[in-house]
Amino acid sequence: MTALPGASPGTPAEDDPAARDSAARDSPAQDPAGQDSAAGGSGPEAERGFPPAGDGGCTEDPAAGRAATAAAASRTGRAPDRAPGGGASGEAADAGGAGGETGPPMGPETGGGAETGPPMGPETGGGAETGPSGGEPSGAPQGDGSGGGEPSEAQAELAAQQELRSRIEKRKAGKSGPIEAGGKLSGTAADLLAAVRAVESGASPSGTFFEASAAPRKPAPTSVTEPERPRVPAPEPARRQVGPGTVTAVLEVLVSGGAPEGLAARVADVLGEQAADALRADPWRLLAVPGVQPEQADGFARALLGAECRPDDGRRAAALVGWLLERAALRGHTALESAAVRTALAGHSVPEPDEALRHAVAEGAVLVFQDGVDDAAEPAQAEDTGADDGHGAPEAEEAAGPGPVPVLLGLDRYALAEESLADGLARLVRTAQPASWEAAAGAAGSPSAAELIRAAAGHGLVAHTGGETARGEPAALVSAVRALGLRAVAAVHSDNGRRRIGAEAVTVRGLLSGAEGPGRDDDGALAVDLLAVLDSPQLDVETAAALVESLPDGCRLVLSGDPGVLWSAGAGRVFADVLAARVCPVVASRTPDPGPLGELVSGVGVGELARVDAPGKEVVIVPVRDAGEAVHRAVQLVADSVPRAIGVPSAETQVITVGHGGSAGTRALNAALKERFNPGPGRFGGFDPADRVAYSPAPGLTLAGTVVSAEAGGLRVDCEGSAVVVPRDRVGSVLRHGWALTAHQAAGMRWPAVVVVLPGDAAQGLNRPWVYTAFSRGERHLSVVHGVEQALPRAVADIPSEARTTRLRPLLESLLRPGGAEAAPA
Repeated sequence: MTALPGASPGTPAEDDPAARDSAARDSPAQDPAGQDSAAGGSGPEAERGFPPAGDGGCTEDPAAGRAATAAAASRTGRAPDRAPGGGASGEAADAGGAGGETGPPMGPETGGGAETGPPMGPETGGGAETGPSGGEPSGAPQGDGSGGGEPSEAQAELAAQQELRSRIEKRKAGKSGPIEAGGKLSGTAADLLAAVRAVESGASPSGTFFEASAAPRKPAPTSVTEPERPRVPAPEPARRQVGPGTVTAVLEVLVSGGAPEGLAARVADVLGEQAADALRADPWRLLAVPGVQPEQADGFARALLGAECRPDDGRRAAALVGWLLERAALRGHTALESAAVRTALAGHSVPEPDEALRHAVAEGAVLVFQDGVDDAAEPAQAEDTGADDGHGAPEAEEAAGPGPVPVLLGLDRYALAEESLADGLARLVRTAQPASWEAAAGAAGSPSAAELIRAAAGHGLVAHTGGETARGEPAALVSAVRALGLRAVAAVHSDNGRRRIGAEAVTVRGLLSGAEGPGRDDDGALAVDLLAVLDSPQLDVETAAALVESLPDGCRLVLSGDPGVLWSAGAGRVFADVLAARVCPVVASRTPDPGPLGELVSGVGVGELARVDAPGKEVVIVPVRDAGEAVHRAVQLVADSVPRAIGVPSAETQVITVGHGGSAGTRALNAALKERFNPGPGRFGGFDPADRVAYSPAPGLTLAGTVVSAEAGGLRVDCEGSAVVVPRDRVGSVLRHGWALTAHQAAGMRWPAVVVVLPGDAAQGLNRPWVYTAFSRGERHLSVVHGVEQALPRAVADIPSEARTTRLRPLLESLLRPGGAEAAPA
């Protein structure tokens, strides 16, 4: 037996040489593909049949441009998966590079061989022979998951967000000035470039570009009377419908340009009824379709335009800028620095990146921001809000002094969402009336719960940080507020989270769609006086904006979560930005997670892979030599060792790995686990009754479920007690087998036992938030199938999460200055 890292001597681990040899022989041989994305999802696979693209984009040889081959598609591969963000939201996108010094090893002790201790038993069951995977789907989750005439929750939620964005756009368009809070779109291209160059060189921006945008932001209302904001109506389904004639017209254009016929429906859905005319006028509009790469769009443009196709075409520049920003959103960014965009344009053979950027801005393809330019010289002194809570709350960002304010470029959808969210949070801060809930605080079950009740009584916005045990504190707050006769609701990320906090909790998705919760008032606002959102790190900026816009004036909002976990799959980092802005009280829970698992995870949160005593086998490490053995051992743990030694049934044990691809990714693991637990031909879209599945009804959201049966309308799936019928045409895009998940998919959920699989090729996908999230998914037991050697302690000690460029923090700081009454620490 081998001692667990972080486990006391005597903690058993699987270390049978015979089993290792068997694993090497029997493990499934999978393609060593790179890691797919996280959040269940995906862009379409690379399309075949595109015309070839030269190294320099477009050429002036029309004959060469019309040759159609699959070379470009095979070179570019798949589009990155992320639902938002991620997204949003993939595993590989968040991976940091290896480096730094070696931390405490999480691996077998060197000297002495096997440790003694109560064995978990010989590994005789399971095997790793693969069975039919049932055609693992890899499409991106989109749209609804219901097959009836009534709108599904996902449809309703998407409709609500679309309606919200439409109202925000109308509100912005109705203002005579430019976009507020730094959204400064230049009137002329020359002014824009001059300002960009001046700021990036360290000089003061001269001229009209920034001055023209100096109109003051409209303040949030200062009382609960006469609110001046648009109300969000009850959501209605609003899916774009295109007729068969539109698809036929698009098909003709695609064929003439040598593009795959299978793109027709997707192009029509993205570009609308006039898609065919739009493609003829601007072939690079094809880049708006998820999965299409610049090389493919260039080949399509050459085939349509012939000699008129040039790499410096303004239409190409505008499309590339939009494509770069959409790709950035898949990695979680809501904006990019202008210098990074110019560098990327040069990498795509744009001859004059500056001119291309000017054209894209003039055409309205991108917005320009320099948030905080007026305040950079007078930084406010940050107050101590208690954010350094040992749970990974931001520290370095706040400690850093003021520097040059970067010029950012962004898409209007994320700009509107972040500005709407900042406005909404400021409105809640300013309209909440202080109250006295001292009696309720005095009756609270813990000091942290009492502190949270007092903070919520006096403020419209409160942040709360803590681990799994600390979730009881916002639950206590909601109960206390209800006892006072007020309307209080607790919202969580998924049904799994609702199980862990109580039956009266709702999901954020259900609350927005109206399927759960108190419903809406006559103005379209949610009928609540206090909303506590748990799992707040999983909120992307668009979901958060829709939620905050739905809250009435005077409502109190508590954002609660563990800052150490992976950020949202979608664009933005809402919870981290609220903490970093220091514009509201931050209540750091002093209630630690108990036991060896809690101790291990807490250490990971501060960058230490500590050794812990695990007398009850709460933490077990299983060293492996290769990916094949990792799959074999994972199956044995789930099928035999954990149920026998820990008492957790196989159905309550979840496998977590770094990515979907590779020889020990979710596809390979699910194939082996299906063969062991539910072998079958996968007759229903690759699935059989009793298969465990991961259902993604909306981007960035994964629900664990089990296939119940196949019906005329589709597959019936039981998701944590809720019945869902997935339409036949949606099965391939919203369902995966779910015995094994990625850490992004597992975020916001927990199981009695978890098996984390870390094969040798997973080292590049590891960072501290990934390890923290994966290790903290187990309630009673954690087994680590460990093949990455020193890459694991190195990732915990030296590789933080990948940075995201967002605007929410400076927007909040400009609206709610630290030091004001509404921003005083609790």
